[in-house]
Amino acid sequence: MTRTLATLLDDNARQAGGKVFLRTGDSATTYGDLSARSRRVAAALHARGLRAGDRVAIAAPNRVEWLEFFFGAVRLGLIVVTLNVRYRETELDHMLNQSGTRLVLTARHAGETDLRAFYAGFRHRIPAVEVVVFLDGYAEFVSGATEDVPDADTGADTPAVILYTSGTTGVPKGAVLTHGGLIASTSAQVERVAMTAEDVLLGLLPLNHVGGLTCNILAAMVAGAAVVMPSAFSPGGAVAAIAEQRLTIVGGVPTMWALMLAEPACAEIDVSSLRVAIVGGSNAEPALCDAIAARFPGARLTNLYGMSELSGAAIMSAPTDTPEVVARTLGTALPGFEARVVDPGGEPVESGVDGQLQVRGPSAAAGYWDMPAETAEAFLPGGWVATGDIVTADGGHLAFRGRSKEMYLQGGYNVYPVEIENVLTGFPGIAMAAGIGVPDPVLGEIGRYYVVPRDPAAELDQEEILAYCRERLAGYKVPRQLLIVAELPMTPAGKIAKAVLRERISQDPAT
Repeated sequence: MTRTLATLLDDNARQAGGKVFLRTGDSATTYGDLSARSRRVAAALHARGLRAGDRVAIAAPNRVEWLEFFFGAVRLGLIVVTLNVRYRETELDHMLNQSGTRLVLTARHAGETDLRAFYAGFRHRIPAVEVVVFLDGYAEFVSGATEDVPDADTGADTPAVILYTSGTTGVPKGAVLTHGGLIASTSAQVERVAMTAEDVLLGLLPLNHVGGLTCNILAAMVAGAAVVMPSAFSPGGAVAAIAEQRLTIVGGVPTMWALMLAEPACAEIDVSSLRVAIVGGSNAEPALCDAIAARFPGARLTNLYGMSELSGAAIMSAPTDTPEVVARTLGTALPGFEARVVDPGGEPVESGVDGQLQVRGPSAAAGYWDMPAETAEAFLPGGWVATGDIVTADGGHLAFRGRSKEMYLQGGYNVYPVEIENVLTGFPGIAMAAGIGVPDPVLGEIGRYYVVPRDPAAELDQEEILAYCRERLAGYKVPRQLLIVAELPMTPAGKIAKAVLRERISQDPAT
């Protein structure tokens, strides 16, 4: 029988139905609970007239209802459009209409925003949406259907998720993730970190992103493990959970790790249970890797590189990688995956030469929803997926150089901000750094870099920072503009939002 997301859950329910799969706050949900509840959701959706291939959307924080709804929907062969609860008119207008979503499950409030009032004034712009279900009415929605509905006839190639990506750089594109692709990515990740049913993961990343859904929830499910999932990321809460829940695996983007390490309690708690520390979603600066390794000496430090178009992870640190190698490279292709580095014409480059990363593997998305031209640009002949990232091959390892869209040309030289950011975060007193290229009448573009002090009360000396950079970088890479800021804008997935920094170019004073 083909393994699908529903059979993955049900297999766990049959084999270990009483085992706690998910801890959220003070509540615990077993594999058996989640399987049974998802069937009730499937019945409720079926009663609403939804059938295989229809699209439904979730825009809610991390909580058990999110997963009940998700697994109930995919049982019916529905395609789930995963949305961030912070999305508003512009994003929702495009995503709900472009996907043809028929039903939305959403939170009642998002911060200070009353979403019931929001949708009351917004419904006329999303005519395909027949009903909006709010979480405060979720129990009633589910309890209204009692019919036992059989699972749809789904297979490995059946679409399960539409995940919109690159919304900060252009029109969002809906990557179509299949049942088989999601399971292939997470299975390879589980193999790489030797995850077992004894592991307990911390689910920090939002479920609407592959980091939360694939790398956390589905990974735990493939291994038969457990997940501790807070509704939102809190550095103090995450640190406390390591000791209180005896966590064995913690994964987060670099900004999350930096904030956790800055928590005073992080220096005092018992961290002996932690065996794997995963840094994913962005470049892991050497200084951050050193800090994680020093604070969690019993944990294997691991980079994770993935993307929505690959359903999750595709490249991770090898089990034998030393901390120095982890700090220098993304890792190697996961089992069943291939990676190559090519020039702009698509020809492979020699080892040690910068080029564009392409990945081939069983987790590749089935293109972008109803966007054939964009699909052809990213999903290439032979099964290769163009990542848009620049890397250098170092033997079997891949060193991240930067994102092709972030590179700027200063006086004829290519500059990748990530290299300079790595140097800046090595300066004592700097917690985070982000760089962009800005127009310059003489050099074409120059580098503008934003840095956040580790101690908000401390004063950073710009000349000392620049002198530090000059000792470690070629002259053309040294920041021409340096801005010290209290914080950096973040995307919903916890990454630095460089698109927002670019929008500030005309507003921020040059230094």
